[in-house]
Amino acid sequence: MFDRDHTKVVIGLGNPGRKYAGTRHNLGFLVMDELAKRTSAPASKQRLRAEITETRTDNSRLVLAMPQTYMNDSGISVREIVRWYKAHLEDVLIVVDDLDLPFGQIRIRPKGSAGGHNGLKSIFHELGSQEIPRLRIGIGRGGNHTIGHVLSRFSPEEQQHLPEIIDQAADAVDHWMRHGMLATMNVTNRSSSPL
Repeated sequence: MFDRDHTKVVIGLGNPGRKYAGTRHNLGFLVMDELAKRTSAPASKQRLRAEITETRTDNSRLVLAMPQTYMNDSGISVREIVRWYKAHLEDVLIVVDDLDLPFGQIRIRPKGSAGGHNGLKSIFHELGSQEIPRLRIGIGRGGNHTIGHVLSRFSPEEQQHLPEIIDQAADAVDHWMRHGMLATMNVTNRSSSPL
């Protein structure tokens, strides 16, 4: 039996559907796929307006979720997930792309502003707090209009680096689950550099 106090909820943000598969805005989904593989998680199921799977690491239950509400309404699904699992906010980690970080740079923080990210804005609104851990993965600003850039696919050169970035992000999530926020910040925020 799992102890609810040892439930970790990791939520990757993105947009559902083939149209958005592989776009920069769906980096959170790509990291969830990697975590599911690493933990041999069962196939995800549709509930709480998300694709959700549950697995186990050490003595903790791990919930991996990908909201299917579209990015700008991510908070609706996240609120339902957090309430269903009775998760403490410090045990929830949001994995999200970030325009303000250079491509490939990874940063983890326990709280802070949305930084213009509509998915985070929606989550903060629905949960009534900005004190929600998040793992940000840089996609850079590119030369395009913001919306065009986040919804575009990676360049061939970026595609070559993508597996490494996803691995590093999944490593950071694993470190957070095992060692907590401060230790993970010390490792991830110092070691991650743009590609």
